[in-house]
Amino acid sequence: MTKRKFYKTVFKLTVISETPVEDDDLESLNFDITYGDCSGSVERTSDVEINGAQAARELLAQASDPGFFMLTDKGEDVDE
Repeated sequence: MTKRKFYKTVFKLTVISETPVEDDDLESLNFDITYGDCSGSVERTSDVEINGAQAARELLAQASDPGFFMLTDKGEDVDE
């Protein structure tokens, strides 16, 4: 397992609108809040240090690739 440290930060986005919010991507939500007819706020809800194995699991859960951080699926460093 890698000896590197990783960090998981969770944010909560709250949107107030007169109609249901259809967008679910950050770029569109930011536009709706900044220039559109929605109000929004962002709150940091947690910050935790995680190890390589946890980072790999979190990346996979996000449909991302642990290789982004040069990790295997088990959280070990990729041999260069």
